[in-house]
Amino acid sequence: MTNFLKKNSFFTGILIFSMLLAACGNQSVPSADKANVDHSNRVLTDSLGNEVTVSESPQRIIAPYLEDHLIALGIKPVAQWSVKGGTSIQDYLQGSLKDIPTIAFDLPFEAVTSFNPDLIVIGSSEIAEGEKYEKYRKIAPTYVMGAEDNNWRNKLLKVGEIFNQVDKAKEVITDYDQFAKEAKEDIHNKVGNPSATVIWNINNTIYMVSNTASSGIVLYEDLGLKTPSLVKEISASAAGDWSQVSLEKFVQIDADYLFVINSDRAGSSTLLSDPLLANIPAIKNGHVYEFDQSSSWLYSGAIANRQIIENVLDSIAK
Repeated sequence: MTNFLKKNSFFTGILIFSMLLAACGNQSVPSADKANVDHSNRVLTDSLGNEVTVSESPQRIIAPYLEDHLIALGIKPVAQWSVKGGTSIQDYLQGSLKDIPTIAFDLPFEAVTSFNPDLIVIGSSEIAEGEKYEKYRKIAPTYVMGAEDNNWRNKLLKVGEIFNQVDKAKEVITDYDQFAKEAKEDIHNKVGNPSATVIWNINNTIYMVSNTASSGIVLYEDLGLKTPSLVKEISASAAGDWSQVSLEKFVQIDADYLFVINSDRAGSSTLLSDPLLANIPAIKNGHVYEFDQSSSWLYSGAIANRQIIENVLDSIAK
């Protein structure tokens, strides 16, 4: 389990979702009308040192697992990231992507070709390793992002750079930061300065989010909630964004609020009703809030994080 939870690896998302997410039709997308489009070119250098010639207005974009950033910038791809044969997708983005067909996370060459892209953006060099990059490049200009872009703000800014929308990306970040600031103040005014933690329930096994990753950053940095001592301890030695924690260890958690993401259809009733956990403050006081795997809690980006904050406000600061 530790290996596929390795931090900052593109395959973290791929393997977690392909192994653990329950099943959530591809439709064809007509070719974009490229008439009256400005085809002025820009030359960018990607993380691998490749010079990539990018049209000023690419129309048919494939950028799997970067859809949060695309949508935030008002850009729709021609295909969206998926695993398990297209049955597991980023549900929280489907208001914008519901009519967009899926493409497998590992970008099969035939599938990529079928979408006739004019730009491919790959979120990790692992997808383009070996001879793969040259094969993608023959299909369409291909830009590979690097590990330095893993922070969602950096990633959004990089996507903004690729699409010549850096100012828009900065605006999105500013708007998000203001929203988070107001939410933080609202929480403080209504419930003071409580502690909280996030766990992921997978087959009644507990995974705790790091305080420097994913929804942990939203809770502890953006919203300023207190970090329980156990979260700090687990995070200090974490090999990934989510770390498995035994029931006997989790009983030490001193969180006032507990947010649970369920990958089990039955939810967490069995897990949270274990007598060992009865004295955890959040459970004892009925401050447990559950969300299913279709929510944005397992993702990161301006859209995902805003939805997480909305969930927190609805839960503890009504």
